[in-house]
Parts: sequence; C-alpha cells; structure tokens
Amino acid sequence: MPSFSALTLILILCLQIYQSVSLECYVCHDQEDNKGKCINTIKTCDYEEDVCLSEISWGSTPYWQQGAQKQYYISKRCATKDSCEKYRSSNMATCTHIWYQDWKCSECCKGDKCNYFIISGATTNYLRNNALIVMTALPFLIYFKYL
Repeated sequence: MPSFSALTLILILCLQIYQSVSLECYVCHDQEDNKGKCINTIKTCDYEEDVCLSEISWGSTPYWQQGAQKQYYISKRCATKDSCEKYRSSNMATCTHIWYQDWKCSECCKGDKCNYFIISGATTNYLRNNALIVMTALPFLIYFKYL
C-alpha cells in the first residue's frame, strides 16, 4: 500500500498537469469598456472548454428611455469551439457596426488569455486585405504572362 506522502505527491502532480493544460480566459459580463473587470478577471476554463469567446455589442441601456445614449457592452468567457462558432455565426447578421442600430459581434480565439483585446471584425479585415493584395497583383501577373 502506498504511503500517505506518495499519494500526496501523486495528487499534487496531477493538479499541476491539469493546470498546465487548462486554458485561461478573461471573463466579464456586460461591462461598459475593456478595462477593470474585463482585463483583471481570469478564469481557468473547464476541461471541455477549449476557446475564449469575446462579445461586443452596441445599444441602448437595458431599460429603454427616450433619447437614451447608446454604448458598448463587452462580455468575455470560456466556451467550446463548437458553441463559440455557432454563437459567432448567429451574430453575423447583426454585426454591422452601424452607429444608429443595435448590433452584436463575437470572436473566438485559442490560447491562454487570448481575449485580452476586443478585435471585432479581425477575420473580415484579414480577408479584405488578402483580396486587395490579389487584386493588386493580378494585373502584373497577367501582364508578365503575355510578354
């Protein structure tokens, strides 16, 4: 039978391994900016949660008032890749960034504390930049091909 100290050592080793493979994400809910709670509160995600989810929304305060100011709301949490992608897809139609309409955008990222910054539309900008590079290079490629 193993001694008490051997069991303690095995337990400590198992906890260290668990913490070294667990994802850490920043977490907050409906904060007005990406300061304070959104960059100081870190959660070690559950085993099945493998991505960090960030959400930014623009709209009026929860209780409607005539002439109410619109503002940003930021939320961050741990999620599974599948649930994050489904949530992100469900927000695509409202991710417009039109100042006079309410909108919501979300991002999924993988890596410890990868959701520090709110980068709304990063994927769209990446695709737009690649399309611009291809469209700029295309005339040169065609020109040199027919020389």
